[in-house]
Amino acid sequence: MDTRLLDTFTTLARTGSFTAAAAELHMAQSTVTVHIRALEREFGTRLFDRLPTGALLTESGRRLLERAEDVLDAVARLKADGDGAAGGRVVVGAPESLCSSRLPEVVAALRTSRPDVEIILYAAGTAGCVEGLRSGRLDLALLLEEAADFPDVTTEPIGREPLALVCAPGHPLAAAPRRVTWEHLAAEDFFLLEQGCSYSDDLERRLLAVPGARPRLTRFGSVDAARSCVCAGLGLALLPLTTVDEHLRQGRLVQVNGPRFADVPVRLARHRRRWTAPAAQAFTEALRAHSD
Repeated sequence: MDTRLLDTFTTLARTGSFTAAAAELHMAQSTVTVHIRALEREFGTRLFDRLPTGALLTESGRRLLERAEDVLDAVARLKADGDGAAGGRVVVGAPESLCSSRLPEVVAALRTSRPDVEIILYAAGTAGCVEGLRSGRLDLALLLEEAADFPDVTTEPIGREPLALVCAPGHPLAAAPRRVTWEHLAAEDFFLLEQGCSYSDDLERRLLAVPGARPRLTRFGSVDAARSCVCAGLGLALLPLTTVDEHLRQGRLVQVNGPRFADVPVRLARHRRRWTAPAAQAFTEALRAHSD
């Protein structure tokens, strides 16, 4: 069997769109259709339902997908063993805070030591990263999670990320003479990161657990947006220290003298059943070196 057909099949399964699959594979949409029809004739069954909203895997298609991924994975291993290639492209998903603060130095180091390795970063939360690993869109991912229990994703801790509760210098809590309590915080405005951010979700639970709590909580998908609102004096935010340390040094933000927050573990995640290519291993080693 031509493995190009399986590559087309897994790409269409992941994108759910003939147009998107064709664009990703750099082929005509009609070629994608021909490949899928050839596979359906080969296996004697329909693999996708063609719907107005896109291509949806049938039950037969779902059964084939796992086996097709195994075959493509084995082919990739054989190619790597045969030509001795250690380079290639690595697609990494990570929270925006890590993409903007921690990962640039890893990418810069790899460009010097391993110019044959191309790193592509995608900013995504935990749910997006796990979905990306499952679909094959991501090779590796970084999660900011105290615990990560996913049956098809394995993780390992590689570091910890300190958090900072911050406000603008002119905010009433900036110069509080005593330590700010949860009761005080529960009456404030907060700018939190989107649902699924573990430390933001935990802060929301703790605020709402205060009797008579009246916090006003606004969620953002961007660290920059949350930080800008806090700099404008509109409220507080709990953010990774690396995303606010420059603002703290410049005096544009101050840390609130309040409850202490434990550092958040940084976990390297990969699909449990997929092979880690040499290029992905090179990124992993560089990441560990810069996490020590």
